[in-house]
Amino acid sequence: MSLKNKTVLITGASKGIGRALALTLAQEGAYLGLVARSEQELKAVQQEATALGAKVEIFVGSVADEAFVKNSVQSLFATFGSIDALVNNAGFGIFKQATEITSAEWDDIYETNVKGTFLFCREAIPFMKSAGKGHIINIASDVAKRVFDGGSLYCSSKYAQDAFSMALRKEVRKDQIKVSVVYSGLVDTYFHRRAEGDPHQEKYLSSQDMANSIHYILSAPAHVVIDELMIHPISQDY
Repeated sequence: MSLKNKTVLITGASKGIGRALALTLAQEGAYLGLVARSEQELKAVQQEATALGAKVEIFVGSVADEAFVKNSVQSLFATFGSIDALVNNAGFGIFKQATEITSAEWDDIYETNVKGTFLFCREAIPFMKSAGKGHIINIASDVAKRVFDGGSLYCSSKYAQDAFSMALRKEVRKDQIKVSVVYSGLVDTYFHRRAEGDPHQEKYLSSQDMANSIHYILSAPAHVVIDELMIHPISQDY
């Protein structure tokens, strides 16, 4: 299915996977709504995507801000007349022993990784229902299926995001709305302590690898839904 003239809303779009996806979809002529906290970085992506021929709206703010989310979704619909797909990509991690995690850190992780996903889904779904179609892709992690020492906060947030996605899938399937979850392994992005492109991460998945996978899911025929995709670099044991 072509994504030309389809409206796709991407959170966490200023860098990493979100940026790579935005530029990939721009080459296909999609209409883009890009969300992130950094206005400078987001404007840079907007310029790149526009140069590729895409129509782009940007929204600077927190995915955990209810009013911001509502206004962003409504504004995007007012501009392009549809919301065909939503990619909840925004997220981050804090890795500590459970006894060292502060309440503020706990809240910050859940606000972004879980509440942000919920808020954007809640606001986008009514527009998708009205259209009789739509696609939600939530970018989770392989740690939504496993845990590790020092990962109690991040892993639990991804388990929660995954559970929300699975229940939501059952709610909206009858409305012809697809819900897909991508579980990624190690990806060479700013997410890690080392910078993107660091030699220690040369065998990781690239942001473009992830963007290509998400594009594949979005491009499936209308009658096909890829419910789940687990993806790793071959160098990572799972």
